[in-house]
Amino acid sequence: MASLTPISQSQSLFNEPQFKLKLPSSDFLPKSFTVSFPKMTARPPMKSVAGVLSATTAEMPPKKRYPGEGKGFVEEMRFVAMKLHTRDQAKEGEKVVKEPQEKAVAKWDSTVEGYLKFLVDSKLVYDTLEGIVDRAPFPSYAEFRDTGLERSEKLAKDLEWFKEQGHAIPEPSTPGITYAEYLKELSEKDPQAFLCHFYNIYFAHSAVCGAGSVSDLGAWVICFFVDVTLGKQVAEMILNKKDLEFYKWDGELSQLLQNVREKLNKVAESWTREEKNHCLEETEKSFKHSGEILRLILS
Repeated sequence: MASLTPISQSQSLFNEPQFKLKLPSSDFLPKSFTVSFPKMTARPPMKSVAGVLSATTAEMPPKKRYPGEGKGFVEEMRFVAMKLHTRDQAKEGEKVVKEPQEKAVAKWDSTVEGYLKFLVDSKLVYDTLEGIVDRAPFPSYAEFRDTGLERSEKLAKDLEWFKEQGHAIPEPSTPGITYAEYLKELSEKDPQAFLCHFYNIYFAHSAVCGAGSVSDLGAWVICFFVDVTLGKQVAEMILNKKDLEFYKWDGELSQLLQNVREKLNKVAESWTREEKNHCLEETEKSFKHSGEILRLILS
């Protein structure tokens, strides 16, 4: 009967895995032969899963945080908009004064005719915005129907008042027509960019409202299309303090604004970071178009 005999009884199996195999006597088999096995070595202990994950996490760069991100996307929009104001218009402003409409209101030289052009082009832009929201080529636009911030009807009343005073109402001019067409184009293909303009028309074109009127949302500086405070002050200067409908709202203004803010934040929750950045990048174009309409006051 065959038997296995270790070459050395004192050697460990793993240190010298070699054996001599003795076989029964036979003419067809050798008397014995040696079998060798590869030497086995102990492996180093594996890192725990938690340890690997911890090391991987430590190597990953921290997620970039955008100014205002923790308070919702509207705060990000506000932050970008404020940076495009001058220091005279907003404490967070960084823009250098280059154009007449960027100066303080007291330095403006305005006329009724110029102000009428501003109101007419403003109405065209509001008509366009409200029509797009009612039509809602993207479902998210429907969230912004009947917010209480609509201005078209108010402006229509103001223009009728000017007409009754004997003033000729001009046709919309190039700045208003150009902006309205651009909004129509954006609304059909680029909802993030369109809502950037929607926000800035109703919220971000503001000055520091310390001279007046509306600032009861804490950190928010609340004024409207190319600056309600500025427009209102110009109106008072050239219209003997006539209180235009353009600067009146039905209901508590702060609550109307808060409602729209919440809806904008809700819509933006479904956007990717890239889509949010694209929206923010549109801010400068919004300021450019609005600034051209504001400049009409000086014409």
